[in-house]
Amino acid sequence: MKLRSMFNLVAKKAAYAAGTPWTFLAALSIVLLWAVSGPIFKFNDTWQLVINTGTTIITFLMVFLIQHSQNADAAAVQIKLDELIRATAEANNELLDLEELDEERLEEIRSEYERMAREAGDALERARRCHGDGRKDDPRHDRADEPRS
Repeated sequence: MKLRSMFNLVAKKAAYAAGTPWTFLAALSIVLLWAVSGPIFKFNDTWQLVINTGTTIITFLMVFLIQHSQNADAAAVQIKLDELIRATAEANNELLDLEELDEERLEEIRSEYERMAREAGDALERARRCHGDGRKDDPRHDRADEPRS
């Protein structure tokens, strides 16, 4: 088995295991056991060093596992989004490689989409004012010429 495949398998299993309630309870138990053992070891430096070293090592290793999982998830989401953009006839195909654009171009595109969102919101608001929104509590819904119940 290749190193990359083996790391991927171990990382996925470890990331899954780290997110279970049992792992949380195990970690909590270790911390409680450590805290309760304080008086036995007279809260000395070695006692403190044990928890500090253990949590530092675990945190250090978890950073890499979490980053690996995030990279894989982000790549999968990106591929799915690219397929949705590609499959939509009216879509802006420039968005397919959005993550590769420089910050200036990203800002231009973001501003354009914010403008389109404002225009769509304004159009919706105009339509609601003109036609009402169809809700029963809309005063325009209660017409004098309609029979009352």
